[in-house]
Amino acid sequence: MRAPAGREAEPEDGADRTPLLGESQPGTVPTCCSARYNLALLAFFGFFLLYALRVNLSVALVDMIEPNTSLAKNTTSKVCPEHSSVLNIPRNTTGKKYSWDADTQGWILGSFFYGYIITQIPGGYFARKIGGKLLLGFGILGTAVFTLFTPLAADLGVGYLIAVRALEGLGEGVTFPAMHAMWSSWAPPLERSKLLSISYAGAQLGTVVSLPLSGLICYYVNWIYVFYIFGALGVFWFLFWIWLVSDTPETHRRISPTEREYILSSLKDQLSTQKSVPWEPMLKSLPLWAIVVAHFSYNWTFYTLLTLLPTYMKEILRFDAQENGFLSALPYFGCWLFIIMSGQIADYLREKQNLSTVCVRKTFTLIGMIGPAVFLVAAGFIGCDYTLAVAFLTISTALGGFCTSGFGINHLDIAPSYAGILLGITNSFATIPGMVGPVIAKSLTHHNTVGEWQTVFYIAASINLFGAIFFALFGSGEVQDWAVNGRHLHGN
Repeated sequence: MRAPAGREAEPEDGADRTPLLGESQPGTVPTCCSARYNLALLAFFGFFLLYALRVNLSVALVDMIEPNTSLAKNTTSKVCPEHSSVLNIPRNTTGKKYSWDADTQGWILGSFFYGYIITQIPGGYFARKIGGKLLLGFGILGTAVFTLFTPLAADLGVGYLIAVRALEGLGEGVTFPAMHAMWSSWAPPLERSKLLSISYAGAQLGTVVSLPLSGLICYYVNWIYVFYIFGALGVFWFLFWIWLVSDTPETHRRISPTEREYILSSLKDQLSTQKSVPWEPMLKSLPLWAIVVAHFSYNWTFYTLLTLLPTYMKEILRFDAQENGFLSALPYFGCWLFIIMSGQIADYLREKQNLSTVCVRKTFTLIGMIGPAVFLVAAGFIGCDYTLAVAFLTISTALGGFCTSGFGINHLDIAPSYAGILLGITNSFATIPGMVGPVIAKSLTHHNTVGEWQTVFYIAASINLFGAIFFALFGSGEVQDWAVNGRHLHGN
């Protein structure tokens, strides 16, 4: 169904690289309780749970391992003195322990990404064909259900645990492409940074809450409940998502006519009527490969810290499990704040200061990748100064939040109609660090010395720096010609 032609939405200026909405009567289209911001909020909670389901194993694994397992391969550094909290509350010790050495742990942590990489491009393709609502909903539901089976899989053997984690990855792999595909129909160009930063910031807050809460559950109850609690919450969220969300503004039952017209008219010059996907020009597009390189580089640092920060806190800085969870979460709290803040700033700069889209995307990407590289290297040089170590790691991860409003949503700038597919392509490459990063880091830190961890940080920082420079040289903010052959008013 086509929306009515906009009364004054003709391509009036054509001056900007992406059609903007400067005259779209913002006063008549409130943000509070609007359908598009309700979608952002539900997506926020969905990605909150998604990352809680993803990272809880990083904390639980510390408690699942026998203390004296294969010491030749998995030792604790004695460089730093013990740094435990003064609280002397007896911890629960009923959780079952497993004899998995450092290399096995690396494979367990990386196995999620072997499933995750498979469904990225198919997720983007099918989201465009059938809509992102069901794909994202069932993706999170599947991840939640397999999380509930994690304790049983661990008991059956390490092979079963790796298989279950890979299956979780299969379900989660469709979620980001599906969300991008939905935003291509829901996000007005001048609100993209705000809407996407709200929805994806849930991932960081999920990490913030999951890491300390998982630590507390392991400490006071039993590590198996880490998986039962978060898995059950994921199933509960799915019911709300299916009930309240629609794929497009046209099919939403409760959206106001004013908001529907506002969204549709803002997107009318950006979407394509092509039924087939222009694979060849898409894959030859240099701006797409700029996002690929930046995404890969950023995720190398992000996934290395996401999966191994609890281990670093325990083995090098020697915090106990209770402190470990809270301090491991602190960097992601900073990242969450910066994601929300950068989304507001990015759209302000584009709308009020009239900065070009490409200028904003490149600036935010440079801040979000070079800043983390500098502080990550610095963190390896401060020895056992606990305060500085936590501060530098927090600043490093927090600054990465700028990337969400940089390369992270650039897919929607260059090809809104194919944003889900583009994210599937870039996230496929960006998943490789999650697969090999933990394995390489674990293989480099058998003795858990400060020098070994410095090497891990050097590698991550160098890759980050390369990605930032590549995107600054070849990134774009314009809708590409191959993405708009046959424009339409947004109807199917």
